[in-house]
Amino acid sequence: MADYLQLRNEVELQLEQQQQQQQDESKKKKMKRGNTRLASLDVFRGLSVFLMIFVDYAGAILPSISHSPWNGVHLADFVMPFFLFIVGVSLALVYKNVQNKVKATYKAVIRATQLFLLGIFLQGGYFHGITSLTFGVDMESIRWLGILQRIALGYVIAALCEIWLPCRTRLEITTSEKYYMNWCVILALCIIHSGLLYGLYVSDWEFRLPYSAYSMLSPHDSHIVYMVKCAVRGDLGPACNAAGMIDRYILGVDHLYKKPVYRNLKECSSSGYSHVSGSQPPWCFAPFDPEGILSSLTAAVTCIIGLHYGHVLVQIEDHKSRLYHWLLCSFSLFGLGLLLTYAVCSFFSGIPLNKSLYSISYMLLTSASAGITFCSIYVLVDIYGYKHLTFVLEWMGIHSLGIFVLVSSNLAVLAIHGFYWKSPDSNIINWIVTRFVKK
Repeated sequence: MADYLQLRNEVELQLEQQQQQQQDESKKKKMKRGNTRLASLDVFRGLSVFLMIFVDYAGAILPSISHSPWNGVHLADFVMPFFLFIVGVSLALVYKNVQNKVKATYKAVIRATQLFLLGIFLQGGYFHGITSLTFGVDMESIRWLGILQRIALGYVIAALCEIWLPCRTRLEITTSEKYYMNWCVILALCIIHSGLLYGLYVSDWEFRLPYSAYSMLSPHDSHIVYMVKCAVRGDLGPACNAAGMIDRYILGVDHLYKKPVYRNLKECSSSGYSHVSGSQPPWCFAPFDPEGILSSLTAAVTCIIGLHYGHVLVQIEDHKSRLYHWLLCSFSLFGLGLLLTYAVCSFFSGIPLNKSLYSISYMLLTSASAGITFCSIYVLVDIYGYKHLTFVLEWMGIHSLGIFVLVSSNLAVLAIHGFYWKSPDSNIINWIVTRFVKK
């Protein structure tokens, strides 16, 4: 009997040692995989950079790919959600093994602050456009929010979720159970966004613009004041939506984007800074920030959805299982987005697809599109290994921030603009603008 017990203990000890060795090998593989960049994610980021550059410069020639004036989705309207989605996936890889939550939080806040300040410098009005060699900005009219600022806000919210919310009390726990609090945050942000967007009362408001922008005003006038009539609740139009009201109250109307895309609407088709006509509504001349405060809430949701895809990448090693979870989530989000957009009944008229308001339907559809695009690139690059077809995009993805600074913020264009022949107006940038853009 004693020999039997001793033999049994030895067998159990050997089994435990084998299990421990397997766990150690699995951890080593995961650590090794974590130290290498995910090629498909870099390619996806590079594709997003390419699309951003393409729609920025070709959008003036091909309006159908530029941002939708208000409701609806064009090619350019997918770029920002793609970036936010990629941020979420990357955060899941960066913070998958958090040892010190306070230190990790400090690093995330510092990183977000750096992005935010860089965004203010690049898009706050310091540079005056591709046709101007001047620079400088009046602090009374600097733009506080923009592309990098939105990414920074989404980054820090998603990072805090990843650092503080995962359930680590049990070892054997599914991905959905471990990160269920992230979905609670998503639900809370959507409720806050919808509650404020539909529930806040928007009163009449006014704004002013300098007289120098208008030929009909005399030099003795310092500015012209416009009054926008609202007195509504739940309006989703350009003039009287709650998102714009929140930005005007908190940031100030002078610190918003001066050339909102809704000026391309038919109602504002002839409005501009060259002349004033009584045929356009006053709000056509008003500033509006598409990267505003309220819309940044649902933009952060896109980052948190990206976190889920990153969690699947970290927790699951099998390609088929990863694709199954990703595609299931993508098509579920896509179906829910379509339902919210087109479902009409007696008490619900649908939520329009709107990038400027970052509506929930827009967030769901674009996040789903980002997930499907990521799956396609993952199959092409990481499963079948066709990296030679995408090496340029991969390089762009690795150096995405530098490319954004140089190209998308017009610094490279301004540098080329500085070389002219005899007169500052005789340069290749002015030639391209006058020949192909200003027709």
